[in-house]
Amino acid sequence: MPAITRRTLLGSALGAAALTGAATHNAPGAAAVERPSIIGTATWGAEPAREPITMVGPPRTIVVHHTASANVSDVSQQAAYDIARQIQQWHFARGWADTGQHFTVSRGGFVLEGRHRTLEGLDGGQRQFPLGAHSLSQNRTALGIENQGTYTSTLPPAAQWQSLVRLCAFLCQTYALAPSAIQGHRTFDSTDCPGDAFFAELPRLRTDVAALLGGGGGTTQRPWPVLRPGATGFRVTCAQRLLRQAGHEAPTGGVFDDPTTAAVKAFQSSRSLDPDGVVGRLTWEAPLALTRRNGDRGEGVRAVQTALTARGASVTVDGIFGSVTQAAVERFQDAQGLTVDGVVGLDTWSRLLA
Repeated sequence: MPAITRRTLLGSALGAAALTGAATHNAPGAAAVERPSIIGTATWGAEPAREPITMVGPPRTIVVHHTASANVSDVSQQAAYDIARQIQQWHFARGWADTGQHFTVSRGGFVLEGRHRTLEGLDGGQRQFPLGAHSLSQNRTALGIENQGTYTSTLPPAAQWQSLVRLCAFLCQTYALAPSAIQGHRTFDSTDCPGDAFFAELPRLRTDVAALLGGGGGTTQRPWPVLRPGATGFRVTCAQRLLRQAGHEAPTGGVFDDPTTAAVKAFQSSRSLDPDGVVGRLTWEAPLALTRRNGDRGEGVRAVQTALTARGASVTVDGIFGSVTQAAVERFQDAQGLTVDGVVGLDTWSRLLA
């Protein structure tokens, strides 16, 4: 097998740097983090590894990367499959046995197994993982997570960020790591990865992971997305419609722009919250996400229908909560293990938007 290294996917060279790694810690908090949906290599169409994959472990760190590829607007599952296959071919071209990293998080928030046998390590109960090819100095000691895109001057979209948070929290729980074990690639090797903007947000990533783990308090929080200026997608559209329901002027185009930020701040001020313009747990539960049920009408119902549609339901976004919308809510609740009552309260809202 060739020497295991990693280079930026579009061909920039890497050099080696001294190891400054983090030690293994016990995972904080008593809250159980649900396993995220992870698409296996067989499902996304990986070619077989070209040499046997060796299992090592346990990991001491989680190394975060960006793929240094285009920030594509296609956030579909098919696009996630495509980038996973492209990465494997890029790595084969370098003479590697398989995809170098263990996980890939697409811009649409889909989590994929990267290197073969990674899910085997998660499922085996032995705290093992495949010997990687993602960081020259960390391959034997670190799990590698590639995030699709280039984040030198922009941040991952909200869906990708939230999936990364949940994946890191689950890995910390599974492998008995503290959030402080989450590091950027440049900490260990001579590289710009994961980009200046993304690297600067790693403290927030650790904080979000710690919150999901329970922060030592042993309480499980609802999995709300965190929306910031610049975010796009159906979650932003839902927030905008809910802001309009609450009486604040906001567009509904799914882009977290300046008018949306102003509306968020106005809503937060009306609820005696810190008007920081970021839609996080406290803002959702202020509540911005008001309960919706059969018979309701308006922008809040359109928000419900927008989220249901994004989750694959066949409903019309007409602002009328009728029997079709209720049936779609009940199917979603049943699939999520929630109380099946057809009422969209905070628990259902958080799962719809998570």
